[in-house]
Amino acid sequence: MQPSIVILTGAGISRESGLSTFRDADGIWATVRIEDVATPEAFARDPVRVHEFYNARRRGLLDPKVQPNPAHQALAELERARPGKVLLVTQNIDDLHERAGSRDLVHMHGELLKIQCQACGDVRDCRHDLGAGDSCPACGSTGTLRPQVVWFGEMPLKMDRIYAALSACDLFLSIGTSGNVYPAAGFVQEARSVARARTVELNLEPSEGASLFHEAIYGPASQVVPDYVRKLLDRT
Repeated sequence: MQPSIVILTGAGISRESGLSTFRDADGIWATVRIEDVATPEAFARDPVRVHEFYNARRRGLLDPKVQPNPAHQALAELERARPGKVLLVTQNIDDLHERAGSRDLVHMHGELLKIQCQACGDVRDCRHDLGAGDSCPACGSTGTLRPQVVWFGEMPLKMDRIYAALSACDLFLSIGTSGNVYPAAGFVQEARSVARARTVELNLEPSEGASLFHEAIYGPASQVVPDYVRKLLDRT
Protein backbone atom coordinates (compact mmCIF):
# COMPACT_ATOMS: atom_id res chain seq x y z
CA MET A 1 0.00 0.00 0.00
CA GLN A 2 1.30 3.45 -0.91
CA PRO A 3 2.00 5.85 2.00
CA SER A 4 -0.72 8.41 2.66
CA ILE A 5 -0.33 12.14 3.15
CA VAL A 6 -2.47 14.65 5.05
CA ILE A 7 -1.86 18.32 4.26
CA LEU A 8 -3.14 21.18 6.42
CA THR A 9 -3.19 24.66 4.89
CA GLY A 10 -3.89 28.02 6.48
CA ALA A 11 -4.20 31.65 5.44
CA GLY A 12 -0.48 31.96 4.70
CA ILE A 13 -0.80 29.90 1.51
CA SER A 14 -3.31 32.36 0.05
CA ARG A 15 -1.58 35.56 1.11
CA GLU A 16 0.55 35.61 -2.04
CA SER A 17 -2.66 35.42 -4.08
CA GLY A 18 -3.76 38.75 -2.62
CA LEU A 19 -5.97 37.60 0.26
CA SER A 20 -5.45 38.97 3.76
CA THR A 21 -4.50 36.71 6.64
CA PHE A 22 -6.35 36.91 9.96
CA ARG A 23 -3.79 37.07 12.75
CA ASP A 24 -0.88 39.04 11.35
CA ALA A 25 -0.32 42.57 12.63
CA ASP A 26 -2.04 43.91 9.52
CA GLY A 27 -4.54 41.05 9.24
CA ILE A 28 -8.33 41.03 9.23
CA TRP A 29 -8.73 40.75 13.01
CA ALA A 30 -6.61 43.89 13.45
CA THR A 31 -9.26 45.94 11.69
CA VAL A 32 -12.52 44.38 12.89
CA ARG A 33 -13.55 42.65 16.11
CA ILE A 34 -14.28 38.92 15.98
CA GLU A 35 -17.22 39.51 18.33
CA ASP A 36 -18.84 41.87 15.81
CA VAL A 37 -18.76 39.75 12.65
CA ALA A 38 -17.70 36.15 13.28
CA THR A 39 -19.91 34.63 15.98
CA PRO A 40 -23.49 33.32 16.00
CA GLU A 41 -24.29 36.01 18.55
CA ALA A 42 -23.04 38.74 16.22
CA PHE A 43 -25.28 37.44 13.44
CA ALA A 44 -28.31 37.32 15.72
CA ARG A 45 -27.59 40.83 16.99
CA ASP A 46 -26.69 42.58 13.73
CA PRO A 47 -27.11 40.44 10.61
CA VAL A 48 -26.75 43.47 8.34
CA ARG A 49 -23.23 44.18 9.57
CA VAL A 50 -22.23 40.51 9.35
CA HIS A 51 -23.53 40.26 5.79
CA GLU A 52 -21.69 43.44 4.83
CA PHE A 53 -18.43 41.98 6.16
CA TYR A 54 -18.78 38.71 4.24
CA ASN A 55 -20.13 40.40 1.12
CA ALA A 56 -16.95 42.47 0.97
CA ARG A 57 -14.79 39.40 1.44
CA ARG A 58 -16.76 37.51 -1.22
CA ARG A 59 -16.29 40.33 -3.69
CA GLY A 60 -12.59 40.40 -2.88
CA LEU A 61 -12.23 36.69 -3.53
CA LEU A 62 -13.99 37.06 -6.89
CA ASP A 63 -11.68 39.87 -7.99
CA PRO A 64 -10.01 38.65 -11.23
CA LYS A 65 -6.62 39.59 -9.76
CA VAL A 66 -7.00 36.92 -7.06
CA GLN A 67 -5.75 33.65 -8.54
CA PRO A 68 -4.12 30.43 -7.27
CA ASN A 69 -0.39 30.78 -6.77
CA PRO A 70 2.37 28.19 -7.33
CA ALA A 71 1.82 26.71 -3.86
CA HIS A 72 -1.83 25.89 -4.62
CA GLN A 73 -0.83 24.50 -7.99
CA ALA A 74 1.92 22.34 -6.53
CA LEU A 75 -0.46 20.69 -4.06
CA ALA A 76 -2.92 19.95 -6.85
CA GLU A 77 -0.09 18.40 -8.86
CA LEU A 78 0.93 16.28 -5.86
CA GLU A 79 -2.60 14.87 -5.63
CA ARG A 80 -2.68 14.10 -9.37
CA ALA A 81 0.80 12.67 -9.75
CA ARG A 82 1.55 10.77 -6.56
CA PRO A 83 0.33 7.21 -5.95
CA GLY A 84 -1.50 6.79 -2.67
CA LYS A 85 -3.90 8.91 -0.68
CA VAL A 86 -3.41 12.67 -0.47
CA LEU A 87 -6.02 14.49 1.63
CA LEU A 88 -5.93 18.29 1.71
CA VAL A 89 -7.51 19.86 4.80
CA THR A 90 -7.77 23.63 4.66
CA GLN A 91 -8.70 26.20 7.26
CA ASN A 92 -9.25 28.66 4.42
CA ILE A 93 -12.72 29.58 3.23
CA ASP A 94 -11.52 30.66 -0.22
CA ASP A 95 -11.75 28.43 -3.31
CA LEU A 96 -8.16 28.77 -4.54
CA HIS A 97 -7.34 25.10 -3.95
CA GLU A 98 -10.27 24.07 -6.13
CA ARG A 99 -9.32 26.53 -8.83
CA ALA A 100 -5.79 25.08 -8.84
CA GLY A 101 -7.20 21.59 -9.37
CA SER A 102 -7.31 19.98 -5.90
CA ARG A 103 -10.20 17.53 -5.59
CA ASP A 104 -9.81 15.50 -2.37
CA LEU A 105 -10.35 18.50 -0.15
CA VAL A 106 -11.97 19.28 3.20
CA HIS A 107 -12.92 22.87 4.09
CA MET A 108 -12.99 22.50 7.86
CA HIS A 109 -14.08 26.14 8.34
CA GLY A 110 -16.64 26.20 5.53
CA GLU A 111 -16.67 28.04 2.21
CA LEU A 112 -17.13 31.73 1.49
CA LEU A 113 -18.82 31.07 -1.86
CA LYS A 114 -21.60 29.03 -0.26
CA ILE A 115 -24.61 29.98 1.86
CA GLN A 116 -26.64 27.95 4.33
CA CYS A 117 -30.21 28.25 5.56
CA GLN A 118 -30.55 28.13 9.33
CA ALA A 119 -34.15 26.96 8.97
CA CYS A 120 -33.84 23.99 6.62
CA GLY A 121 -30.09 23.41 6.37
CA ASP A 122 -29.94 23.87 2.61
CA VAL A 123 -26.44 24.67 1.33
CA ARG A 124 -25.77 26.09 -2.11
CA ASP A 125 -23.31 28.18 -4.10
CA CYS A 126 -23.44 31.96 -3.81
CA ARG A 127 -21.34 34.43 -5.77
CA HIS A 128 -23.36 37.57 -5.08
CA ASP A 129 -24.07 39.84 -2.13
CA LEU A 130 -26.40 38.45 0.52
CA GLY A 131 -28.88 40.52 2.51
CA ALA A 132 -30.61 40.07 5.85
CA GLY A 133 -34.01 40.04 4.15
CA ASP A 134 -33.21 37.46 1.47
CA SER A 135 -35.33 34.32 1.31
CA CYS A 136 -34.08 30.74 1.18
CA PRO A 137 -34.51 29.28 -2.33
CA ALA A 138 -35.26 25.88 -0.80
CA CYS A 139 -37.80 26.56 1.97
CA GLY A 140 -38.77 30.20 1.43
CA SER A 141 -37.83 31.32 4.93
CA THR A 142 -36.76 34.96 5.18
CA GLY A 143 -33.77 36.18 7.16
CA THR A 144 -32.36 32.69 7.71
CA LEU A 145 -29.56 32.67 5.13
CA ARG A 146 -25.99 32.98 6.40
CA PRO A 147 -22.50 32.48 4.98
CA GLN A 148 -21.53 28.82 5.11
CA VAL A 149 -18.53 29.53 7.29
CA VAL A 150 -17.67 28.23 10.74
CA TRP A 151 -17.84 31.04 13.27
CA PHE A 152 -16.07 31.21 16.61
CA GLY A 153 -17.92 29.00 19.04
CA GLU A 154 -19.05 26.57 16.33
CA MET A 155 -17.66 23.11 15.56
CA PRO A 156 -15.42 22.78 12.49
CA LEU A 157 -16.73 20.56 9.71
CA LYS A 158 -15.98 16.90 8.90
CA MET A 159 -13.77 16.34 11.93
CA ASP A 160 -14.42 12.58 11.93
CA ARG A 161 -12.99 12.28 8.44
CA ILE A 162 -10.01 14.47 9.30
CA TYR A 163 -9.07 12.53 12.43
CA ALA A 164 -9.47 9.21 10.63
CA ALA A 165 -7.02 10.40 7.98
CA LEU A 166 -4.58 11.79 10.55
CA SER A 167 -4.57 8.51 12.49
CA ALA A 168 -3.57 6.56 9.38
CA CYS A 169 -1.20 8.93 7.55
CA ASP A 170 2.52 8.44 6.96
CA LEU A 171 3.31 12.11 6.30
CA PHE A 172 1.71 15.26 7.69
CA LEU A 173 2.42 18.64 6.11
CA SER A 174 1.41 21.94 7.70
CA ILE A 175 1.54 24.91 5.34
CA GLY A 176 0.94 28.60 6.01
CA THR A 177 -0.72 28.31 9.41
CA SER A 178 0.03 30.07 12.69
CA GLY A 179 -0.43 26.97 14.83
CA ASN A 180 -2.45 28.73 17.52
CA VAL A 181 -6.03 27.92 16.50
CA TYR A 182 -7.49 24.63 17.70
CA PRO A 183 -8.41 21.99 16.74
CA ALA A 184 -6.16 22.43 13.69
CA ALA A 185 -3.16 23.29 15.86
CA GLY A 186 -3.42 19.82 17.42
CA PHE A 187 -3.29 17.92 14.13
CA VAL A 188 0.50 17.60 14.19
CA GLN A 189 0.39 15.93 17.59
CA GLU A 190 -2.36 13.59 16.42
CA ALA A 191 -0.33 12.56 13.37
CA ARG A 192 2.82 12.03 15.46
CA SER A 193 1.36 10.21 18.45
CA VAL A 194 -1.33 8.10 16.79
CA ALA A 195 -0.03 7.44 13.28
CA ARG A 196 3.70 7.81 14.03
CA ALA A 197 3.80 9.96 10.90
CA ARG A 198 6.65 12.15 9.77
CA THR A 199 5.68 15.80 10.28
CA VAL A 200 6.89 18.74 8.21
CA GLU A 201 6.19 22.45 8.57
CA LEU A 202 6.35 24.69 5.47
CA ASN A 203 5.78 28.22 6.64
CA LEU A 204 6.93 31.81 6.35
CA GLU A 205 8.17 31.63 9.95
CA PRO A 206 8.02 29.15 12.84
CA SER A 207 4.50 28.48 14.07
CA GLU A 208 3.39 28.16 17.69
CA GLY A 209 3.85 24.38 17.43
CA ALA A 210 7.13 24.42 15.50
CA SER A 211 8.88 22.13 18.01
CA LEU A 212 6.46 19.29 17.18
CA PHE A 213 7.67 18.94 13.59
CA HIS A 214 10.44 16.60 12.49
CA GLU A 215 11.41 18.98 9.69
CA ALA A 216 10.78 22.66 8.99
CA ILE A 217 11.38 24.75 5.87
CA TYR A 218 10.73 28.47 6.06
CA GLY A 219 10.09 30.94 3.27
CA PRO A 220 7.29 32.17 0.98
CA ALA A 221 4.74 29.44 0.24
CA SER A 222 5.02 30.00 -3.50
CA GLN A 223 8.68 28.96 -3.27
CA VAL A 224 8.98 26.35 -0.51
CA VAL A 225 5.85 24.36 -1.33
CA PRO A 226 6.66 23.71 -5.04
CA ASP A 227 10.26 22.83 -4.09
CA TYR A 228 9.14 20.35 -1.45
CA VAL A 229 6.49 18.78 -3.69
CA ARG A 230 9.04 18.38 -6.47
CA LYS A 231 11.35 16.49 -4.12
CA LEU A 232 8.51 14.27 -2.93
CA LEU A 233 7.54 13.38 -6.49
CA ASP A 234 11.16 12.76 -7.46
CA ARG A 235 11.53 10.28 -4.60
CA THR A 236 8.32 8.57 -5.69
